[in-house]
Amino acid sequence: MSKAPATAKAGRARTAYVCAECGTDHGKWQGQCAGCGAWNTLSEFVIEPAAKAGASGGATRRAGWAGAVEAPKVTALKDVRHMEDARVSTGIGELDRVLGGGLVEGAVVLVGGDPGIGKSTLLLQAVARMAATLPALYVTGEESLGQVAGRAARLDLPLDGVHALAETGVETILEHAAAMRPKLIVADSVQTLWTESLTAAPGSVSQVRESAARLVRYAKETGTAVFLVGHVTKEGGIAGPRVLEHMVDAVLYFEGESGSRFRVLRAFKNRFGAVNELGVFAMGDKGLKEVPNPSAIFLSGGSTQQPGSCVMVTREGTRPLLVEVQALVDSSPLSNPRRVAVGLEGNRLAMLLAVLHRHGGVLVGDQDVFVNVVGGIRVQETAADLPVLLAVLSSLRDAPLPEKTIAFGEVGLSGEIRPVPNGEERLREAATHGFKRAIVPRANAPKSGALKGLEVIAVERLADAIDAL
Repeated sequence: MSKAPATAKAGRARTAYVCAECGTDHGKWQGQCAGCGAWNTLSEFVIEPAAKAGASGGATRRAGWAGAVEAPKVTALKDVRHMEDARVSTGIGELDRVLGGGLVEGAVVLVGGDPGIGKSTLLLQAVARMAATLPALYVTGEESLGQVAGRAARLDLPLDGVHALAETGVETILEHAAAMRPKLIVADSVQTLWTESLTAAPGSVSQVRESAARLVRYAKETGTAVFLVGHVTKEGGIAGPRVLEHMVDAVLYFEGESGSRFRVLRAFKNRFGAVNELGVFAMGDKGLKEVPNPSAIFLSGGSTQQPGSCVMVTREGTRPLLVEVQALVDSSPLSNPRRVAVGLEGNRLAMLLAVLHRHGGVLVGDQDVFVNVVGGIRVQETAADLPVLLAVLSSLRDAPLPEKTIAFGEVGLSGEIRPVPNGEERLREAATHGFKRAIVPRANAPKSGALKGLEVIAVERLADAIDAL
């Protein structure tokens, strides 16, 4: 690793210890925050002099970023010229979908996920495809350049225009970037970066925050798009301070079931596109391949004509998806029967079972109930309420639902079936995949006429849905 430039130490900077909970500034480290009383929440930060920050920022603004002004000033918002977000395709359609249509100039994207799930592989593929039109710099802090080149060779990636740098010092990285002037930078990973201005070890909260802040500032001032790779903790969140996710423009999580070759890229934050947008990939010997029709993948695991199975149409971002909900209801040997939900919220399952008893006349209080969304998908919307109850009822009575039947709808506490957004679009997706019958809320029934080949059964109450079966 090369030594960072000595100019990073120029000027006097004050070291402060800031509470991660309340933001109280302390002159020295102490175990308990004096502001909120929380323990072990203080992290070291360097506060640079205002003149130094302003001088460097102004110089960079004059040198690069289009649309910036010489100095900050108060402006009436109606007088500000609106500029459309210029997007560049990454060459990977599913990644473009999750980003909102492509990569925006100057955007900072944080990509997190479990170890070995394919974060570096995906970004290396994207860099290789974009390098033909955009000069790119791939910065690796965890691998040698030989390892990166070896992975690219295994994936048969074109490397014309791709430059690589094995470095973890932020000052050195920015120095090389200023000389090369790339339009795309990938930093793998942000937890390995460090800055000379802090004495903390790389990977600490203060180093991660300050390193990311400098890369974000460089991206905004020069219009360079930056991808940051982030490690995750055992709880599933990105390691480092929570403010890291607030600093960036988009936060993408890579998810996948152990032993499965399918990967799901989900947007949890996106300033330039839809939140909860979903991209589906399949891991192969040549890297990650796009899955343009994920509904067919999620329904291809086996026959849905089994007791306890119901197909629903969920909506992830701007895309309707057909997924299978499975339920298993069995007599419980325990005094307190189990309620297990995988891919759904557990508390909502308990609530739905109470509604099924009160307004459907079906008692499962002495039964273990297990519910699973096939394919590792996490359904967070209320449209899964009705399919879950129909799957539970099917398993309890050991009778499959009618063939080629789908359902969606929110179930209220009084037993009413409430509509969900984009009902007609969901029905069109079901008809495209050959389904013949749909049980939906009455307000979601098509108003422009019946869909060809699809019988729509509109219901208002849970009892109506049970009778329709």
